[in-house]
Amino acid sequence: MIDQFGKAEWHGDIHGHGDITTKSGVVQAQYSVKSRFEGQKGTNPEELIGAAHAGCYTMFLTNILGKHGHTVDTIRTTSTVTLDPDQDPPKITKIHVSTEGKVTGGNITPEDFQKHAEFAKENCPVSQLLKAVPEMTLEAKLV
Repeated sequence: MIDQFGKAEWHGDIHGHGDITTKSGVVQAQYSVKSRFEGQKGTNPEELIGAAHAGCYTMFLTNILGKHGHTVDTIRTTSTVTLDPDQDPPKITKIHVSTEGKVTGGNITPEDFQKHAEFAKENCPVSQLLKAVPEMTLEAKLV
């Protein structure tokens, strides 16, 4: 088992601010209602979920492609997390994964890449965790 963690500390009422950090100390960021709902400077939970998901998905897809005899040059992934603040309480309603891969070896076709990309969307550890989100879509492109 591997235990990782993130921490958050908040100061003041809902109009205050907080800090989010990770176990490694690599992420140390401020967050607030304004950074979450008004696009102001700082991070927010949805952005961090998107980054974690993109990282996990990309690593998982790379592994799957390697197991099938393909060589990955680059894979770029964006995981867009949609928060609906008008719901009461606010809810994450959608995640859209967009991935683009430059892959060689093993005679990979766009259909092969799509199949592996779909498998990664369903099975990477963070995707599995996010299955409570009502909708998760994928756009996969072999370049």
